[in-house]
Amino acid sequence: MDVLSDVVAVTRAGRPRSAHVRWHAPWGQEFAPVPGSAGFQMILQGSCWLLPENAEPVRLGAGDVVFLPHGSGHTLADSPETLLSAPVCGPDDHQMYDAYASDSVDRSGDGGPVTVVLCGAYQLDPSRAHPLLLTLPDLIHLRADAHGHAELRSAVGLLASELENPRLGADAVVPALLDTLLLYILRVWFAEQPAGGATTGWAAALNDAQVTAALQAIHRDPAAPWTVAKLAVEAGLSRASFARRFASLIGQPPLGYLTWWRMTTAARLLRTSDAPLRSIAAQVGYASEFAFAHAFKRAYATPPGAYRRNNAPRPSPRK
Repeated sequence: MDVLSDVVAVTRAGRPRSAHVRWHAPWGQEFAPVPGSAGFQMILQGSCWLLPENAEPVRLGAGDVVFLPHGSGHTLADSPETLLSAPVCGPDDHQMYDAYASDSVDRSGDGGPVTVVLCGAYQLDPSRAHPLLLTLPDLIHLRADAHGHAELRSAVGLLASELENPRLGADAVVPALLDTLLLYILRVWFAEQPAGGATTGWAAALNDAQVTAALQAIHRDPAAPWTVAKLAVEAGLSRASFARRFASLIGQPPLGYLTWWRMTTAARLLRTSDAPLRSIAAQVGYASEFAFAHAFKRAYATPPGAYRRNNAPRPSPRK
């Protein structure tokens, strides 16, 4: 798998949520801050205002996408002057976020102009958030008139159709489309960063062919016996030049990131599979179960067996 795919697969926890919401002006909806989550708002019809907690209002039009990678609180409204009366929407608002299992939510005002929004949230694992996500700004605004959004618009259209008209298989299709949507949002944002605009961080790293080659090698085969010298060969650089460049862009040495990624991958396997510990150890590059258990306990402050028991998925309550 590549870096962006792994970010979504490993750091997302639980089911993503989404809703297809129709408002009639005047209206306003406050969304509570939810640490350890990421949210999005996509304007399908009409226009509205995004009112961030600590920034200037942003006017949104049909086709605009807003991504909040750190779960920041915000408000959507038909006007910055609209008085808010609706309850604050939180992650447990089933009327809003379980809409794909029923009709679209329709929160009407007084019959004014209509705004249709596709909104959603991803629960992330705050204990192992990927540094790529941590370096993103609080608010990403992808304008409808920007170039390169064809795939993103297609994914939005498919998701909107599933939420507006739920059919058999929606419980499988919607989460898959939400993951696809998140990948497209990240892909578009990173592609829009100007070459040479960022000198450090993941935006710069993913625009650096040599460092990206080494990252892809780590993610493609985390169990391989990587050394700095071998990763430098993947990058096409000398060992010293590669080590300096990688640490400067990523914020940690190559082998430090390799160990972090191995432990993060192991934690996902412990949560989502019943594979024996010796198998998981081999998948993340450890020749013995003992060595793996020692490294895992150092990273998570708990043995892998206890971590698996404490993080086993719980069945969703029946409605």
